[in-house]
Amino acid sequence: MWFFARDPVRDFPFELSPEPAEGGPPGLWALHRGRKKAAGSPVSVFVYDVKPGAEEQTQVAKAAFKRLKTLRHPNILAYIDGLETDKCLHIVTEAVTPLGVYLKARAEAGGPKELELSWGLHQIVKALSFLVNDCNLIHNNVCMAAVFVDRAGEWKLGGLDYMYSDQGNGGAPPRKGIPELEQYDPPELADSSGRAVREKWSSDMWRLGCLIWEVFNGPLPRAAALRNPGKIPKSLVPHYCELVGANPKVRPNPARFLQNCRAPGGFMNNRFVETNLFLEEIQIKEPAEKQKFFQELSKSLDSFPEDFCRHKVLPQLLTAFEFGNAGAVVLTPLFKVGKFLSAEEYQQKIIPVVVKMFSSTDRAMRIRLLQQMEQFIQYLDEPTVNTQIFPHVVHGFLDTNPAIREQTVKSMLLLAPKLNEANLNVELMKHFARLQAKDEQGPIRCNTTVCLGKIGSYLSASTRHRVLTSAFSRATKDPFAPSRVAGVLGFAATHNLYSMNDCAHKILPVLCGLTVDPEKSVRDQAFKAIRSFLSKLESVSEDPTQLAEVEKDVHAASSPGVGGAAASWAGWAVTGVSSLTSKLIRAHPTASLGEPNIPQRPTPDGLPAPAPTPIPPTPMTSGHWEAQEEAKDTVEDSSAADRWDDEDWGSLEQEAESVLAQQDNWSTGGHAGRAGQTSNPNHKSPEAHWSSWEADGSWEQGWQEPSPQEPSPEGTRLASDYNWDGPESSDKGDPFADLSAHREVGTQPRPDSWGDDNWEGLETESRQVKAELARKKREERRREMEARRAEKKATKGPMKLGTRKLD
Repeated sequence: MWFFARDPVRDFPFELSPEPAEGGPPGLWALHRGRKKAAGSPVSVFVYDVKPGAEEQTQVAKAAFKRLKTLRHPNILAYIDGLETDKCLHIVTEAVTPLGVYLKARAEAGGPKELELSWGLHQIVKALSFLVNDCNLIHNNVCMAAVFVDRAGEWKLGGLDYMYSDQGNGGAPPRKGIPELEQYDPPELADSSGRAVREKWSSDMWRLGCLIWEVFNGPLPRAAALRNPGKIPKSLVPHYCELVGANPKVRPNPARFLQNCRAPGGFMNNRFVETNLFLEEIQIKEPAEKQKFFQELSKSLDSFPEDFCRHKVLPQLLTAFEFGNAGAVVLTPLFKVGKFLSAEEYQQKIIPVVVKMFSSTDRAMRIRLLQQMEQFIQYLDEPTVNTQIFPHVVHGFLDTNPAIREQTVKSMLLLAPKLNEANLNVELMKHFARLQAKDEQGPIRCNTTVCLGKIGSYLSASTRHRVLTSAFSRATKDPFAPSRVAGVLGFAATHNLYSMNDCAHKILPVLCGLTVDPEKSVRDQAFKAIRSFLSKLESVSEDPTQLAEVEKDVHAASSPGVGGAAASWAGWAVTGVSSLTSKLIRAHPTASLGEPNIPQRPTPDGLPAPAPTPIPPTPMTSGHWEAQEEAKDTVEDSSAADRWDDEDWGSLEQEAESVLAQQDNWSTGGHAGRAGQTSNPNHKSPEAHWSSWEADGSWEQGWQEPSPQEPSPEGTRLASDYNWDGPESSDKGDPFADLSAHREVGTQPRPDSWGDDNWEGLETESRQVKAELARKKREERRREMEARRAEKKATKGPMKLGTRKLD
């Protein structure tokens, strides 16, 4: 039977490059790049080939293998695995680069910053302090070839080949036999008399001085060059001179050297070193200290090395959020570090954390996410936005904190291109309508209008047709002047989405009413928009063949390309009103829609209404309409062209409502609800959903002429029966005078009305009379039912438990 010996090199779980890496250390070991076979993670492999007749070198290599395997310290090269055979030695460590190669690459990229050099030297001195003071070991090989740098820019001390113990058998240090390494030996070693008095760390501190000289000035040509500090920073020169002094007795202990360099004004007393020291001890820090650290971290990240941010700061930020309850303070530094990541790394490391953050109920977390959304929106795909992010974001529309509502509105500029049909055209429009009609903060209403103008190009054609004109018309009557300006700019920004008929019959009448607005900024924008629309109409009038070209976008599908034009028209509002919002909230926390010092701007009556696309109506409860009819005594606003706030945009919780009540009381509900809403922002009268706009023709009420079949109000005679010339009995007043008086009480004079004849008075009075009759009937019916129940209860009496009433 034959037995085959297994090859340990072939079974080694690591693959290494066939050629040694550039800039490998001189001496026994060859540095190869490698990777783990199973996971593919990068590693570094130090290889020593056993040669015949080199038993002394082989013993030194085996001693280094043993030292590196047993020594564990954050600043010493980390051992992962190893292989020892009769032919070779393999030491697998974390993936590193020789310091000489690293500094050369950094010099080609503009040179290493003094901050990272200070922290690198800090790490090497700390490793020496650990060896000398804690382990009683002398490194005996500190030089450029013994220092390596990992992917985070951390410096690691290696080259343990010639290490020996300061205690023990008292034997002589191992002989190097390599001229490149022996040039770093201190001068006292050449004194064979042994009379020089020195400390155990004296030789390593001399070699540390040589390392500092090489870091700032390049390779050391000879020992005499150490007398000239060269490019060594002035704050480090005094401490460097102590290291390379001729008297070994005065060379400082590594721990004392660190203390001197960390003194105020010292080379290692800077924000970068302090940040690294805090991160090393972050697990034992108090929560308050962590909060303060993360708050101040963002200011310093711009000056920190990119590799350090990616590989050291980022893992700590993710750990702090996942397990440390750091909260919203990690967001700003997290997104700053995210700029250094590739798209694939961002998807793997940042996006899962962001999605989890959106489900948080912490207000500070939510508002920070909304403010920083621009930094990560490009990495979010549409399914993630619609299923995991948007459902949480929309809660901000209903938040009681105005700042969250405002940031939620602004975030829609970034989310709209990624929203699906239902979320964009239905859900989002409901919330926008509620905010524009009922929000008590004027700047939020203004920004809602601006945002709608900017995302108008993403809406479907049917949604644009039924929403944009009504929404911008509503904004032009807002008591907050910037909201009226935003309404005008919204018309202008979406001018290519309206037909010529809409421009002439719906938009221009609204804009003309703003030419006498109390605010000059509103008037100026209105005149600009009017001239723009008139020139467009005039060009089509001169050449009717241009009509198809001008209206090509009216019925087109959503076109994201138009968003840029909207941004140019109304880009001022989001940035300018943002700061204004916070100021007004602080100065006037109770500002409402009914501000008395700014008159509302009514919209002209008697113009054609939009041609809506019918959709199934949303049923409403009778209580809904009763609440609207009871508000009829308040001041009625002008035109029914503004149906943006006629029905219940904000009553998102009203799901089950009565169709019968909507059919019976449609003509009275819209005006009553609007009147109550205009005069009293705290009025709780619910209104209909988007779908109730078109189902029963609500948009057309107030725009159409009075129907001839509509019965005249009680007490009003026909024109043929009226005594135009003869005397009239004193007990019968003029019916038109009554209507005019009612008009004066109910509505302010409108500068855009068609004369002083009050042509809409008959229709308005008719609707009011019908509403009053319906209300009285319901009230009588309610009292009658209550009387019957009381009578029935009195005759029968209360029933007792356990008995059965017999007839």
